[in-house]
Amino acid sequence: MEEVLIFATTLGAIIAALVQLVKKTVNVPNNLIPIIAFVIGLAVGAVAYPFTDLDLVHRLWSGGIAGLAATGLYEAVIAKRSGTSK
Repeated sequence: MEEVLIFATTLGAIIAALVQLVKKTVNVPNNLIPIIAFVIGLAVGAVAYPFTDLDLVHRLWSGGIAGLAATGLYEAVIAKRSGTSK
């Protein structure tokens, strides 16, 4: 499991950049961004076989985790929000 988390950490920045590319290229609703990030994460994890010796299931887990983490990272650090939660 440690390798999955290390690989997910590595993929996080790549997936965040790809999600930003999709957002700037295609007009998508904001509520679909996490799903898009998850799917991009799965795709990047699946095609990353030359860079790791993890099997497909572990690469998919890493990609999915990285996709969701990239969305959370963007929302926490980059997105400017105004107002309160209530």
